[in-house]
Amino acid sequence: MAAALCARPAVGTLRAKAAPRGGLDPGGPRRSAYEWGVRSTRKREPPPLDRVYEIPGVEPVTWAGLQHRQPGLARPVFPPWERGWEDPRRPRPVPRDTHPLRREEPCYMMHQRSRLLEGVKQALWLTKSKLIEGLPERVLRLAEEAASQIENQDEQVQNAIYHARLWHSTEDIPKRETYCPVIMDNLIQLCKTKIPQYPSLTRRIQARDYTLSTSWRRESIFLQIRGLNGTRLSAKDPLLPIASQEEVHATDNHVLETFYPIAPTINLHECDIYDVREDSGFHEGYPYPHPHTVYFTEAANRRRARFRPEQLRAKMIMFAFGNALAQARAMYGEEPRVLEQPLVVQSVGTDGRVFQFMVFQLNTTDLDSNEGVKNLVWMDSDQLLYQHFRCLPVIKKKVVVEPAGIIDYQPRTFRKFLAMYLHGAA
Repeated sequence: MAAALCARPAVGTLRAKAAPRGGLDPGGPRRSAYEWGVRSTRKREPPPLDRVYEIPGVEPVTWAGLQHRQPGLARPVFPPWERGWEDPRRPRPVPRDTHPLRREEPCYMMHQRSRLLEGVKQALWLTKSKLIEGLPERVLRLAEEAASQIENQDEQVQNAIYHARLWHSTEDIPKRETYCPVIMDNLIQLCKTKIPQYPSLTRRIQARDYTLSTSWRRESIFLQIRGLNGTRLSAKDPLLPIASQEEVHATDNHVLETFYPIAPTINLHECDIYDVREDSGFHEGYPYPHPHTVYFTEAANRRRARFRPEQLRAKMIMFAFGNALAQARAMYGEEPRVLEQPLVVQSVGTDGRVFQFMVFQLNTTDLDSNEGVKNLVWMDSDQLLYQHFRCLPVIKKKVVVEPAGIIDYQPRTFRKFLAMYLHGAA
């Protein structure tokens, strides 16, 4: 009888039960689609929550008195622990609905990593500015003067490039995040060697990693620039206006370029929790209040994380405008107006090889409508300092065919860099 119980049914019996209605035997048992390995897109139901259900008139039985988890007993609900003081390292999140800084009107933020999709055109519309190709004549004239050049200038600039690309790091091929800031610092140090010739350069100071916050309205859109800025060169005396009053009033007839149907706020961070305040990043009474030049370095190693040249130029315009607007609000107040004395802020951006030069003149703080006086932007784009740098020599048959070093050095780029540094002192 045990043998009868353990006996397996015949295979033909299974096939007879699984045969289709037509009478044809497919050669195997019928299975559903899920049994053949087809995965379902439905997610598995989550396990039931181990919590106390509030039933009126019934007291739940929990393992609170046992001080350990006990199967069959409900999980107790403990009140939140109050430490009695605020830990700055572990701030407690404020509920969104009861946040004190939550506002009805949305705000569009421009910060350090914001990438404007339309580039310079979008930045010009947001800042109500007119673009002029090339640097101002005053800066170009200063770049060509022999008196403003450094002794053995080309040799010292090439040594600065060698130091950043070859001597500063122990790696065979240094990465961009290593050599790009070093090149910028080396060139600024070379510019400081002109202090004995121009003593007014001592009335400047260099600041890094300061925060900026300023806001404005543009056609019923509330905009704000905030966050970390680039390296800022500040001065005790402001730069003189570049465009005359006649050229400033001539911008009334300029028509700002639009990019419809793309929204002007595309790629800007939209938020409803924000603080409205005017802050240039420095305390009141700071002895160097006037922004002179803002330096930006695009040192990302990964190409996807790197700003394209068009996006870098737009970022330079926005932050130069933000520094000028914060200074104008501190000097002339919050009321929108055409400035009696326009403010000038310069900006330089680089990825370690290609330089972007920009001069911004803030003529008005009345930015709501497209009518009236416009601001001015002078832009000199894509200036090569050198074409390529070979970190390792090319050796063929034990002979150095191409030595390591700079390929196609462009001396005119550093002349512009030096002229923008000396602008206002020479």
